[in-house]
Amino acid sequence: MSALRSLLRLLGVYKIYEKWLEKQVRGGEMPRHVGVILDGNRRWAVRHGLKTWMGHRAGAEKVKDLLRWCHELGIKTVTIYTFSTENFNRPEEEKREIMRILEEKIIEAMRSEDIHKRRIRIKFIGDMSMLDPSLVEKMRMLEDATKDYDGMIVNVAVAYGGKHEILTATRRIAEKVLRGELRPEDITYEVFQQHLYTSHLEHQDVDMVLRTGGEMRLSNFLLWQSAYSELIFLDVYWPEFRKIDLMRAIRTYQKRHRRFGR
Repeated sequence: MSALRSLLRLLGVYKIYEKWLEKQVRGGEMPRHVGVILDGNRRWAVRHGLKTWMGHRAGAEKVKDLLRWCHELGIKTVTIYTFSTENFNRPEEEKREIMRILEEKIIEAMRSEDIHKRRIRIKFIGDMSMLDPSLVEKMRMLEDATKDYDGMIVNVAVAYGGKHEILTATRRIAEKVLRGELRPEDITYEVFQQHLYTSHLEHQDVDMVLRTGGEMRLSNFLLWQSAYSELIFLDVYWPEFRKIDLMRAIRTYQKRHRRFGR
């Protein structure tokens, strides 16, 4: 399959198809908030005979392409699932490498002309208490450097778990009730959302969740926000994700009739 793709690229067929596909999706309703589960880094590395961390590095590089494509298509919010609460159970060496790559990418983003030119606001969501304080400090620096940007919002989910997020929000609300700051009868969906990691977003609900790697599950990603999301699963490892794959997913999203539980 990879040989066929290379041949098609050489012949220019991919570029023609990509332009045709982009014209199609631009004519439809674009999702406002897209969640992406970046799956398949390790399997990609194994398939290519590489060390696991090299798959994560390749995946981190692909994120830059994703953000550029989404920005060009006018998508206003992207949430990427980079490291879950469950991922802390992985081997120590792999965790160290992932955190090292993340730190490198944060420093790179602070210096990135593209981030500032496109006015991309970056926000980290998750339980920061589970991370090294020096890494969290760099996260806050990047957030502060981009806090006034309005070109696109990128939420980077690190030490994130959907169940953990809901539990944390519930505890915060319970504490307010105990302090007399909030009455139980005043707890609405809107009030609950104000206590989620995504409370900074005007549009918290995720319109489309895209997962690469061939797996067909949410894996504890944005459980509250994705209640009515359209789910798109792609059988491609994340480092091999292409603009064509993104636009095909959007086209599938545009063809669906969203019912929102009705």
